[in-house]
Amino acid sequence: MAEYLKELYSWIAFVPNMTLKNLLEIVIIAFVVYEVLVWIKNTRAWALLKGILFICAFALAAAVLELDTILWLLGKASYIAITALLIIFQPELRRALEQLGSKNVLTGLFANDDGKVKETFSEKTINELTRACFEMGKVKTGALMVIEMETSLSDVERTGIEVDGIITSQLLINIFEHNTPLHDGAVVIRGNRVTAATCYLPLSDNMDISKDLGTRHRAAVGISEVTDSLTLVVSEETGRVSVASGGRLIRVSDAEQLKEILSRAVKREETTAARFKIWKGRRKNERKAD
Repeated sequence: MAEYLKELYSWIAFVPNMTLKNLLEIVIIAFVVYEVLVWIKNTRAWALLKGILFICAFALAAAVLELDTILWLLGKASYIAITALLIIFQPELRRALEQLGSKNVLTGLFANDDGKVKETFSEKTINELTRACFEMGKVKTGALMVIEMETSLSDVERTGIEVDGIITSQLLINIFEHNTPLHDGAVVIRGNRVTAATCYLPLSDNMDISKDLGTRHRAAVGISEVTDSLTLVVSEETGRVSVASGGRLIRVSDAEQLKEILSRAVKREETTAARFKIWKGRRKNERKAD
């Protein structure tokens, strides 16, 4: 490893005027470009980007063939291209900024160590959620349940009515029963508790969502686009159970598949929380060693 690092350093030193500052700038720019490309790939901007690349290839061909009139038209059109792109990508840009603002990396890293551990799902909660979804699916009772992960759903909670009850299948079924005061809207779930009901969710602007799906499914996709939440949906028309995550809607075929999805989500949340607590855990171990 030492020899490899030495060869790498000698190669960097061989490049004229290359410094560690330049290397750091290259790494940062490469990371930003990669994240932008991933963001474009996961949104409707991907199709538009392919159109832009086609226009660039057309402009290059016009330059090679010296088509002056076409080059003049393209040059004039480029003045309004940036404004046009901002208008076209407005929903995606807003969503990207919302996701960037919701990341609490520094807060989680430097937060005070008060000894409290964020409550995560228990095996009982996973079983109760699964039972509730498929029991409501049998009788075609519509339901919408948003599970909080790392991103706080406090803003969503404020749109509803506080519940603060331990999750049971009976509680969830009673909440979504027809003609009851709390059945309209979504419930927010944090850890092993239902924190609020009748909450309003943002609707997705994604035009690729099937027209057969109603407002409930569009709301589930909408909240998953702006947060890292996991949303369970029970269709009132068909009784099918679906899961919305990361702007995608996945249909669940049976109870075992839903349990597996919930279990993976819990493990991912615990891994993320542990990663952000490395610095605090190291400091605590140092105090114990002393």
